[in-house]
Amino acid sequence: MQTQIIRQMNAVILFIIGIPLIEIYLMIKIGSVIGALNTIFLIFFTAVTGIYFAKLEGLNAIRSGFGQLVKNEIPIYEIISGAALAFAALLLIIPGFLTDLIGFLLIVPVTRKIFIKIISSKFNKKKINGDVIEGDFEDTTQNNSDRKDN
Repeated sequence: MQTQIIRQMNAVILFIIGIPLIEIYLMIKIGSVIGALNTIFLIFFTAVTGIYFAKLEGLNAIRSGFGQLVKNEIPIYEIISGAALAFAALLLIIPGFLTDLIGFLLIVPVTRKIFIKIISSKFNKKKINGDVIEGDFEDTTQNNSDRKDN
């Protein structure tokens, strides 16, 4: 159990250190090709554009959720989709090209659905295979009418 926790912690630490390193590398490479000011403008432009589209898709998710509620259905996908859109907006605000790419992929409905399926399949519980287990039971509780207290 402890080794699994340590592995997860190592993965998180690697993620926290690795993502900024990749972002810095991409900014240097792209900046050397298009120039520093264009790189800064591109980062700012992707953040503003991404937040705008995240807002539009978020409103669509809310409309769809209300449609599900009107049909007396639980809007599970819409709730998860809304959370994914909020995460996408956060990724788009963070300066960098890798986070912007992931953020834009989360905004597009088709790729968002793919991401949600991949992640939800990892959290699904194992399904019962349909085998029937037969057995007997015995009621060990006593009714008050069965007792004879004198």
